[in-house]
Amino acid sequence: MARQNAASALAAALVVGVFAPILTVVQSIGVCNGMLGDNLPSRADVVQFYQSQGIGAMRIYAPDLETLRSLDGTGIDLIMDVGNGDLAALASDPAAAAGWVRDNVLAYPGVRFKYVAAGNEVDGGDTQNILPAMKNLNDALAAAGRGDVKVSTAVKMSVLASSSPPSDGTFKDAYMTDVAQLLKTTGAPLLANVYPYFAKKGDPTIDLSYALFQQSTTTVSDNGLTYINLFDAMVDAMYTAMEKVGAAGVPIVVSESGWPSAGGVEASVGNAQAYNQNLINHVGNGTPKRPGPLETYIFAMFNENQKDGDETEKNFGLFNGPDKSPVYPLSFNN
Repeated sequence: MARQNAASALAAALVVGVFAPILTVVQSIGVCNGMLGDNLPSRADVVQFYQSQGIGAMRIYAPDLETLRSLDGTGIDLIMDVGNGDLAALASDPAAAAGWVRDNVLAYPGVRFKYVAAGNEVDGGDTQNILPAMKNLNDALAAAGRGDVKVSTAVKMSVLASSSPPSDGTFKDAYMTDVAQLLKTTGAPLLANVYPYFAKKGDPTIDLSYALFQQSTTTVSDNGLTYINLFDAMVDAMYTAMEKVGAAGVPIVVSESGWPSAGGVEASVGNAQAYNQNLINHVGNGTPKRPGPLETYIFAMFNENQKDGDETEKNFGLFNGPDKSPVYPLSFNN
């Protein structure tokens, strides 16, 4: 703007307007924890809320002291981003990367760090920092005995020169080939932010039902595979691009996906509820190209009233702050 092991997940049910935890993990679903609001619960309360709702995976967009302290011992899996503003320093100085790992990973031995994202949707000239930052962070983690924490970067769909049909998926810039090869070497996944909402917004001719995982007159037949929703087509375009640069074995983790409930074209409570519920119900099946659970992170836990950009950016949340009331009901027990 959200595994190689799909067992990490969010398992909860929303009953009569509140989430009720259940005992078994039913989907590879986590929730992104955005913090750009002045009316959000405290960091500690948010972590407790994840626990009370049975949410097993979180993404944060930069190291956050109180959140990390609160996550200690919870068993919640974590994607932690390197803030984009710190990427250049980590790329240019291995000692800076070692210090970052020391301060933000090693200092919290009770936190279940899963992935470190070397930047989120980095673009322009800053993309030159992604690969060296990833390498320095990998080296620092390995030297510290934390090679279990995988380093990746989170990309948006615009890294593709073409994505339709999915078999045309191709990276447009050479740095993505280098990133894919590094991921292949380290065993880390590519983190991809996948938003059918923005695809639909950019192309009004896309059938809304196709974007919402609903029954649609749109179907796409491509190299023997049939696509009945836009999300699968987008993810498989990214997989195709990885295959074309010799990284077919690198998994994709959908590090963000969601739909706004207000603020713009096709942004409504009904559409947001339909998209996110259908996404939850769907990702356990994977895509036509890659069947099997697809680790996916819904964006986002809370509406964020201080986000920049279009009004929709403030309205991707599943919950309101500070009372944690649901924006709309969802069931994670499908």
